[in-house]
Amino acid sequence: MYRYDIHDQTLVDERVAQFRDQMERYRAGRLGEEEFRPLRLQNGLYIQRHAPMLRIAIPYGMLAGSQLRALAEITRRYDRGYGHFTTRQNLQLNWPALEDVPDILADLAKVQMHAIQTSGNCIRNTTSDQFAGIANDEVEDPRPWCELIRQWSTLHPEFAYLPRKFKIAVSGAAQDRAAIQVHDIGLRLWHNADGELRVKVLAGGGLGRTPMIADVVREDLPWQHLLTYLEACVRVYNQFGRRDNKFKARIKILVKALGIEEFRRRVEEEWVHLKDGPQTLNQAAVDAAKVHFPEPDRRPVAESANEDFDRLRAENRSFARFVTNNVTDHKVPGYKAVTLSLKRREHAPGDVTADQMEAVADLADRYSFGEVRVTHEQNLVLSDVPVDELEALWEELEALGMANPTVGTLNDIICCPGGDYCSLANAVSIPIAQALQERFEDLDFLYDLGPLDLNISGCMNACGHHHVGHIGILGVDKKGEEFYQISIGGNSTDDASLGKILGPSFFRSDVPDVVEKVLEVYVSQRHEDERFLDTYRRIGLKPFKERVYA
Repeated sequence: MYRYDIHDQTLVDERVAQFRDQMERYRAGRLGEEEFRPLRLQNGLYIQRHAPMLRIAIPYGMLAGSQLRALAEITRRYDRGYGHFTTRQNLQLNWPALEDVPDILADLAKVQMHAIQTSGNCIRNTTSDQFAGIANDEVEDPRPWCELIRQWSTLHPEFAYLPRKFKIAVSGAAQDRAAIQVHDIGLRLWHNADGELRVKVLAGGGLGRTPMIADVVREDLPWQHLLTYLEACVRVYNQFGRRDNKFKARIKILVKALGIEEFRRRVEEEWVHLKDGPQTLNQAAVDAAKVHFPEPDRRPVAESANEDFDRLRAENRSFARFVTNNVTDHKVPGYKAVTLSLKRREHAPGDVTADQMEAVADLADRYSFGEVRVTHEQNLVLSDVPVDELEALWEELEALGMANPTVGTLNDIICCPGGDYCSLANAVSIPIAQALQERFEDLDFLYDLGPLDLNISGCMNACGHHHVGHIGILGVDKKGEEFYQISIGGNSTDDASLGKILGPSFFRSDVPDVVEKVLEVYVSQRHEDERFLDTYRRIGLKPFKERVYA
């Protein structure tokens, strides 16, 4: 994984010193609240409902074991001994003291981490596939390209004050696991018939108050022009995006207002001034980025290990369930990727304690070359586990309470912090997730339902991605009371779709019953081997609505 060079380290260290001075001036009263606000946002610092919140960047979701240990120590020293992994593959601290933030940033810098551009109207942390570099359906490893985008976008002077926040996702596999169609810009890496790398560029996707699926701006961009074309796209947005209304300021509103043809024309017109310029990529630049993502020194795994693995699955039902849901095939025979569930009723989805962080770091060192991935489903991944060590890993995860065999099921809930923490939320999210996990905890029932995404957001900002959940739940406010709106049919993968609202919203106590009725319709109407989304798309919204509101 990427390691800082002297330029990266100098930039981050200088940023820490700069913010320490800004914090001192603010606390001394020499900087007013409005002057300090953009300065703290540039360093990932929010003021939430009960305390400040610090969002820490995890570029393209990759962590070294040493970094995870540092995060554990930071949560103990400066917070309440846990952190929250988000749908942006970042980590949030929910209880840091304002005056401690410069020290936290300094500790992060010691392990090549930061909070730069995790908030504010700028280009945010680039996200990608959690199985990048190891997936057996991968066409091109997206990580070096994410790194090139990180270097280009970090403290870009032209894009420090965009109309609104800006998010980029990159996928390099046959199956989109990075939700590129619901980002401001989504990039798909592919090869043409001659084996040449091309980039499909999408723009105008996003969730929030006005959810939209992205449109294709350029189908076959040569890789050499990736950064210049991105610059053209963001320039057009920066120039023509609305600044008079923050609810209409995202690039999706601009693309919709102009139409994709006119937006494309303006990007191409702007690109004329950038194409073949200094930011044009060459093979040397790409190779330099790729050097930071070397293949680990994997030992050969004997063929007999696969036979032992298959026998163990057949003999041990608990292990078999774990493998079916939490273990993913690898591009290298004899290896697997293992997803560690962060979905337990006693914790909010995505929360992980300092002790668990340290334990996962130890497991990463022993089983996965010291590497941990963060998923946008708010779980963790050990990317390179030999098949003959899977049983031992599973046993250790069981002891940690992190072997919950429900990844990809109804109980693998995506959930924002909601009204328990966020000052923007209309309603709580975490208690809804916990009530649903309690109602639908029977593993046989979960497995019979098959793959099912349930996403919860506490407000229209959609941090829980409820619009693209197969079942989406949105907290709404009605005259000071919390209600919940249910939508059905969303999806964030290749055939992306936005969920449709079922009907009038429900009391908090009614939500588990409503979800149960939705599932009853699915179970009674589905064809053999049909997923929830398939059944919904075949029969439509009406049968679900009739059952729920009968």
